[in-house]
Amino acid sequence: MRISVCLASYNGASFIEQQITSILTNLSAADELIISDDGSTDGTLALIQTIKDPRITLLNGPKQGLVRNFENAILNSSGDVIFLADQDDIWVSDKVTRMLDVLVTGYDLVISDCNVIDENGAELHASFYQLNGSAPGLLKNLLKNSYLGCAMAFKREFISKALPFPAKAPMHDWWLGMVAESFGSVKLMPDKLMSYRRHGKNASPTGEKSANSLKVKLSYRLNLLAELVKRFFKLNRLKNK
Repeated sequence: MRISVCLASYNGASFIEQQITSILTNLSAADELIISDDGSTDGTLALIQTIKDPRITLLNGPKQGLVRNFENAILNSSGDVIFLADQDDIWVSDKVTRMLDVLVTGYDLVISDCNVIDENGAELHASFYQLNGSAPGLLKNLLKNSYLGCAMAFKREFISKALPFPAKAPMHDWWLGMVAESFGSVKLMPDKLMSYRRHGKNASPTGEKSANSLKVKLSYRLNLLAELVKRFFKLNRLKNK
């Protein structure tokens, strides 16, 4: 079973080398790390290019934001199982093995717990699940997203259900989780398999209090529901062809 890790990078020079090292430790010689860089200007590209590992493929991102950057990485992957990764976290050495053990029992998408650290690696919270109130369930996650993208893994077959990301999807991980809840199966693992770094310059605000107005929050959820309905009819049409 081949593993593809899809990492979206953008101006991540401060932490990306440590993260790449932790990812490669998890991979076999047959696996791959796909990095889609969205136009970094801070030395990120130079750092990646100094890591001479044939498992790394570096792509030019579409420069359309985080969601499209992840989509680019996923579409250029070839593994049987896809793991998503942020540029500033740290994986434990057996993250891939332990998540695969759960994924192959019949789930489409699995998510692990993690501890939360600051820019210096000091622990801020022992459990992201506890901090975020994470739990499965379609309605629960429509109200508040539990799906942390950098802690996700999913089967290749799931891509046909989830991609392309809708233009109005607020975040890739929220959409992936909602699609899996609606058209597949999800497992939230209790295992803490990475350190999730928060340093004030993260590309996504997951786990932090939203600054969006009530109107914007409501529009996100209505858009998610509308896109799920459209995806339902699209998948049914494809199934019945």
